[in-house]
Order: sequence, then C-alpha cells, then structure tokens
Amino acid sequence: MSKTEIDMVTAEFYGAFDNRGGQGADVARIRRLLIPGGVIVSTSPKFTAYTVDEFIEPRERLLADGRLVDFCEWETSERTEIAGDIASRFGEYRKSGILDGEPFEGGGTKTIQFVRTAQGWRITAFAWHDQP
Repeated sequence: MSKTEIDMVTAEFYGAFDNRGGQGADVARIRRLLIPGGVIVSTSPKFTAYTVDEFIEPRERLLADGRLVDFCEWETSERTEIAGDIASRFGEYRKSGILDGEPFEGGGTKTIQFVRTAQGWRITAFAWHDQP
C-alpha cells in the first residue's frame, strides 16, 4: 500500500504544474504535498535552494501569465525504496510546453524524499537536474 500511496503523491506533484488545454495549474498544492519547512533544490542551470514559497510563487506566475502554456511534466521511470516511515524516489522525467510562443521539450532527473505522517505520505525534500 505504501508504494501505491507514494505513486499517487508523486503523480499529484507532477500534475501541479499542468496547464494544458487552458486549465489553470495548481502549483499551490505543493504546500499540501510537502511538510512545512520542506527543502527544494535545483542543480541546473544554476544551483538554487528554495523554501516552499520561494519555489511556488514564480512558477504560479509563469504558469498563469500566458508565457508558459500547454505545459506538463511526467515521470518516465522511477526507483522507490521504502524503509518503515521513510522513502526515497529517484526518477527520470520529461516536460513539454510553449514558452514565449516557442514549443520546447526537455527532461531530467528528480529525487524525492518522503515521510509517512498522520495525514499520509508527504514530501520532505526534492531536487532536480535538468538535462542540458
């Protein structure tokens, strides 16, 4: 059951950025998926560590202001290890959309750390590396 729940949290995480077909992305749901004080790190193009709000706010704007449309990202492979109430997921992902009128595709690697809380599995941290 834990793996299924982690799969669902992960799918909801990726779905938070989806604004295909004119639907609004729900990036704010990241606040519910992460524990308070969660850590978010990007390693490329520039190493950046974010608080949850520092991560959400610019992405909400980008996905709502018309610059980035028909965007989605999805996991293409994953490896999840669970030990009691902690879990770690390492996965590859792809993304596509239209940024400033130009179609693009990309991908990379994400690692997501989870803990089981009274409310179910939550993300404690995630980091990603976009492929150049």
